[in-house]
Amino acid sequence: MTTDMGVPLGQTVPPFTSHAISVSLPTWRDTIGYEEAEKRVIDAMISGYPRFFIHLSIRKLQRLCEQKFGGKNESCMLFPSQIIADQCRSFMQDRSEKSGSPVTARLIHFSICPEDKLNQGPCVKEDIAPLSSAPASLHIVLFPEEAFPIAKEFWQHTGMGISSRLAEHCLSLLPADSAFVPNGLQNTPRKALNKHYSAKKSPPSPTDIRSPRVEDLSLDHSVYLEERYGRNLPITSAAAAKRALRRRISGVLLRDNPGDCPDGPCAGDENYALGPSSRGVKSLSASDVFLFPTGMAAIWNAHNLALAVRPPKKSVCLGFTYTDTLKVLEKWGPGCHFLGDGNMDRLEEILEEEFQRDPTTPPVLALFTEFPSNPLLRSVDLPRLRRLADKYDFFVVIDDTLGNFMNVEVFPYADFVVSSLTKVFSGYSNVMGGSLCLNPHGRHYAALKAHMVANFEDTYFDEDAIYMERNSRDFRRRIKIIDANAEAVCDFLRSKSAAGGAFSPVVKDVLYPKYVTREHYDCCRIKGEPSLGVQEGGFGGLFSVTFTSLPAARAFFDALSCHKGPSLGTNFTLACPYAILVHYTEMDWAASFGVEETMVRVSVGMEETSALLDSFRTAFEAAETAAN
Repeated sequence: MTTDMGVPLGQTVPPFTSHAISVSLPTWRDTIGYEEAEKRVIDAMISGYPRFFIHLSIRKLQRLCEQKFGGKNESCMLFPSQIIADQCRSFMQDRSEKSGSPVTARLIHFSICPEDKLNQGPCVKEDIAPLSSAPASLHIVLFPEEAFPIAKEFWQHTGMGISSRLAEHCLSLLPADSAFVPNGLQNTPRKALNKHYSAKKSPPSPTDIRSPRVEDLSLDHSVYLEERYGRNLPITSAAAAKRALRRRISGVLLRDNPGDCPDGPCAGDENYALGPSSRGVKSLSASDVFLFPTGMAAIWNAHNLALAVRPPKKSVCLGFTYTDTLKVLEKWGPGCHFLGDGNMDRLEEILEEEFQRDPTTPPVLALFTEFPSNPLLRSVDLPRLRRLADKYDFFVVIDDTLGNFMNVEVFPYADFVVSSLTKVFSGYSNVMGGSLCLNPHGRHYAALKAHMVANFEDTYFDEDAIYMERNSRDFRRRIKIIDANAEAVCDFLRSKSAAGGAFSPVVKDVLYPKYVTREHYDCCRIKGEPSLGVQEGGFGGLFSVTFTSLPAARAFFDALSCHKGPSLGTNFTLACPYAILVHYTEMDWAASFGVEETMVRVSVGMEETSALLDSFRTAFEAAETAAN
């Protein structure tokens, strides 16, 4: 089964991309089959979203580590630092003890040098080594194989596992002789691959490795880019790339044109011209930006940072956020008040109740919210939220991934701003990344910054940073095109919806910041200043559409000519039946907050506007036919 985009079920999206972020689930039936572990679907899959589907290169490296260091019936997870590995072990022990089946995990540090493979003497110095020969350091958590589901929780929720590029680098440094690589590795019996989203189903054994048509990937131009701009660059280029990313995210670059430096990250040059931040807090600097391997890693570390500098209290999840944000708040620390409907009046009641119970400490530790939220595209009243935070002295953590800082200015209301760089900041769907920014005007900035300076550990793999920097050079141009396309598509669908007043509609509603909680979104929407070269903020590239019947929703999705699969913020249009994919085992619960079974979430790309409208018109007509 293929889509009109020609990507078969289970293959990488984008196609022929070694480190793709998404996977093709072309039809509604395929998505259900994936959630139900249908053999037809599971056997076809060679890729998936990296925090849910463990990349095949990582699986291969896991097997090698289990063979080299593991005991009988032991599995492992791989991390880039000892601190993270130890946090995984602690999480596994804590969760297993609470379930009544304590697990003992052990740590191994595996230092991999080029001489391991080439027998050329001691490791080269890291500061001068090309990436292809730089030494690697793996931190292995070994545990009984029946404890794999708990380890997978840590991997998924924190986003702190090794990246697929780091795994491939490690593999490139290891000998390929039969004494080290076990025979028949690619023919290991398998069950189902690791699931993306269905948290209530136990993940399969980590030994389930299948042999995909990986060699096909080498034919694609993307692999040329991997070789040309990846490992062949010196490690010093990675330092400049990370500096450029921090400057780009902090908004201090006076000039950041993609054509300025085609052969290197000149925005990371030590002497590059900088100015006041353009992100609503002029004193924000690149030193206030911290890079992480994934967006969830930024959120998890923000929560850990709050727990480290303030007395432990429950946090608040305001609005129906992405599923793993809530899981982080529930599984680490004292717990969470979940206000999935975003009710600010109820928030005030909770704050006052907790304050009356104990006036000597803040009523909550921190409040996490998305602006706007995924997938309902709702925006909370940030000025009101800031007033409450100042009154009751708690942190405000805002995830601006969907709004993005070309469209909205949320910094004046936040203590931390977190973002998934994997999404539209990168756009190319071939690298992961996240950022955590501290507001220098925040009440507790000094304590937060001191803790980060003393404890921050850079685990963002150099190759990934190089790709992220290169991808993000033209993000301003891309966002403008994506915003315009999304608005055109949403206006068309809205005109056909019950919410838009259409007669006998099949579309129930279009959830998009232009129509949903508009007054709160506009409050933070960037105002255009043409004389200063500042473009007006748009409404983002993501929307969700709901239907008046399930047959209409299925027909619309199946007829839509675009890539289908998880993730968002891609340069190409990408759609998924959101409730099915993310909340399949809890759809009644999700529906109680407005995430309906008929919901199709669409991330709009950079295609020609007329072609996009034709595609959505065809899909709408298929929905009409199915409903009649």
